[in-house]
Amino acid sequence: MKLKVSDVACGRSLLSRTHVVQQKTGCSVQFEITQGTRDSLSAWIKQANLSESDYLFKSRVTGSGHISTRQYNRIFHSWIDKLGLDHSLYSTHSMRRTKPYLIYKKTKNLRVIQLLLGHKKLESTVRYLGIEVDDALHISESIEI
Repeated sequence: MKLKVSDVACGRSLLSRTHVVQQKTGCSVQFEITQGTRDSLSAWIKQANLSESDYLFKSRVTGSGHISTRQYNRIFHSWIDKLGLDHSLYSTHSMRRTKPYLIYKKTKNLRVIQLLLGHKKLESTVRYLGIEVDDALHISESIEI
């Protein structure tokens, strides 16, 4: 969670799109920041009195400056508890997959999903989405030539 305020804001304005460099692949991935998210981020930045050079989510315990993946996971699961949801059905990773999966289900466009996720290989995207042969056959059967 190494996002800095400057990654999502320019001055007092929140960006509608931004990009990050994935640590695993080194690839730059662009993504949207919805209006609701921009409103929440704006309120958070103001409440936490953050400057552009600050991490968006500061650590309270480590000297690294930003919260760890582990701490993010703890926070996420505390939200799941507060909502009364089943822990076995939700994870930080499943939440990351939700929007790309919904876009795929609507468009069937794997290349778009590949670009959104920053995958180098289409096979990685197929595996990531859990697309099976049955999905491919269903798509094929729905198209008349």
